[in-house]
Parts: sequence; structure tokens; C-alpha cells
Amino acid sequence: MEAHDLSGGDDVLARVERVARRALRHYDVSPDAQVALINVSENATFLVTDAGARTVLRVHRLGYHSPEAIASELDWLSALRDEAGVRTPAVLPALDGSRIVTVEDPGAPPRDCVMFEFVPGAEPGEDRLVEHFGPLGAITARMHLHARRWPRPPAFTRFHWDDQAAFGPAPRWGRWQDGVGVDREAAAVLSRLERTLRDRLARFGKGPERYGLIHADLRLANLLVDGTAGTTVIDFDDCGLGWYLYDLGAAVSFIEHYPQVPQMIDSWVHGYRTVLDLPRDDEDEIWTFVMFRRLLLVAWIGSHTAVDVARELGAGYTEGSCELAERYLTGSL
Repeated sequence: MEAHDLSGGDDVLARVERVARRALRHYDVSPDAQVALINVSENATFLVTDAGARTVLRVHRLGYHSPEAIASELDWLSALRDEAGVRTPAVLPALDGSRIVTVEDPGAPPRDCVMFEFVPGAEPGEDRLVEHFGPLGAITARMHLHARRWPRPPAFTRFHWDDQAAFGPAPRWGRWQDGVGVDREAAAVLSRLERTLRDRLARFGKGPERYGLIHADLRLANLLVDGTAGTTVIDFDDCGLGWYLYDLGAAVSFIEHYPQVPQMIDSWVHGYRTVLDLPRDDEDEIWTFVMFRRLLLVAWIGSHTAVDVARELGAGYTEGSCELAERYLTGSL
């Protein structure tokens, strides 16, 4: 796993903001445009305001995606927008027509940047989780249906979200064993969980009806709900090849322990089946993918300790993961 170069504190963020300001020279915005940091996760995202017009600029972290992989992400989110009736933010080209702008950063490697339209809306509220998960299931099914039929461009390249990405020699987000609060007792429980997940995923298989192109981060933070426009899916930065049910596991990221999650899952499944079949054998493995994602997030928290949500969750998330793991392993979920 590459070191997360955006986790170095205020000095690094100030440097990345300077990169963002340099990137604006490539776009049709005035020199007086204002730049404000929205958030930092895998990348740094900025709101650009220019004479009242707003756009969103993403400054990529180093070493996570190649320019070819970024272009592949943009190909799919644009195809979903144009062909599948899934609302996604439009990619705004630079003055020379480029979708990806590479910006020099003196004393460091250059960074890739992408500009998106600003989409109105807000993250779905937690007071209506069950209600939101029905439409989310239908949107996810439309994405999966498109992914199955879409002829990918010849140069299309994205990474996989599979057992090797989670547990292999170079895990995507680091080793869960290095997560915050993984002591000897937690390691014993989570090791049992990993072995069970490996076995069940191997039996589940990677047939084309179960494994394909997915968003891979369809949590509430990546949905914008607007009363007029509907729901927009944002942040395809982690899209790649994985099990379709991983998108449901990702949808309950960080809230897997909420008491309404079983009802949320039922709502999602109902919405999904309004668009695409979900066989009973697949439905029976939903909690396998919830726990698979949860164990990946234990690793993510350990490797992203400077990110606000990771710092807030900390060792408590590991402790909660052990409690859920015991319930999953004993069949009580």
C-alpha cells in the first residue's frame, strides 16, 4: 500500500491547495476564483467559487491511481449518466479539452486534477435510513445492469476489490492487523473472521452474474439528495471490479451496528429487485459482504489516522467489529 501523502497535516494541505489554485489556470475561471477545502479522504476535494458559479475540483493523492485509471473512472460515470439514467456529476473539461489536468508541484511529483460540476443536494439524513435504502437499492441495480452490458473502452483499467485487495500481500488499505486497537484478543477474533470470509467468498465465486464493475463506496456520504433533481451518485474514485453485493456492504459503512440495519438491508433488496433479480443464494450472503467491508475499514482506519472520520472512530470501531464478527460467526446476524 502506498503511503497516504495527504495525511501530513496543515503544511501538506496548504501545499495541495496551492496545487488546486494552479490547476484553475487550466480552466475557464477567473484569477479571482475562491478555493475552499471540502474534505480529505483518498483525495483532496475543493469547492471553487467564481462570480457566484460553483464547481468542484478533485486533487488526487499520489500513487493511488494512474492517469489511465482516472480516465476509466470518468468513462464509466459519464456512461452511467448518459445511458443508464443514473445521475452523476458532469466532468468539466479544461480549456484544451482535457478531462485530467496534471499540475506541477515544485519539489514534489506532479498531481492529477479533475473538475466536476457542482451538484445541489445534501447527504441523506440518518433519521430516514430505511426509507432512503429502497431508492438506493434501485439505483445500485441500474448501475450493475449497466456494468454487465457496457462495452468497456479498450484502455479501461481499474483495480479489484477482492480477497487479495483485502488480505493479500499488498492490501489496498493496509493490513487490518495494523488497525487501531487491534490487540491480541481482537486479532484472534478478526483472524477467525478473515478465515471464514475467505472460505465463503471462494465458494461464492466470481461468476459474471456476481462479480463486475461496481462503485465500491456507495455510502450515504456519496449520495446527494435534492427535492427537485433526485439523487446524484458522486465520488467514483474507488470504482473497480468486485462483487456486486460489495456495494451493499459499502452502503452501511461505519454504521453496520445500527439496530435498523436489517430493515435497511430489506429495503435495499426490495428496491434492487424492482430493477434486477437478486437470487436467494446471493441474498443469503449479504452479511458476508457487510463484514468483508467492515474488516477492510478496520485497515482503512489504521492507515488513515489523520482523516477526521478515522480519528473519530479509532479503536471503538475495532471493538465493535469484534462484536459483530462474533455474531456473524455464530450465525446470529
